[in-house]
Amino acid sequence: MSIDSRRTDDRAQWVRWRTRRLLGAGFSADLAACLARADRIDLHRVLSLVDRGCPPHLAARILAPLDDDGWPEPNKRERTT
Repeated sequence: MSIDSRRTDDRAQWVRWRTRRLLGAGFSADLAACLARADRIDLHRVLSLVDRGCPPHLAARILAPLDDDGWPEPNKRERTT
């Protein structure tokens, strides 16, 4: 196995783990997938906000990078759950 393929496998496992954690905390599948791939999002901080009662979509928005215009806006359904 080459080093590059090992890194790809490790990253895929890391993204799957983060996705499972976010789904378990109540994030929608779309938002969990987006956050799981985002290297700049601190998973522990976003989960801490949710643990303290912050809705998942708002926790994601609070921790979204300020300089990332392409950050996904949660859909209406996520705001009401």
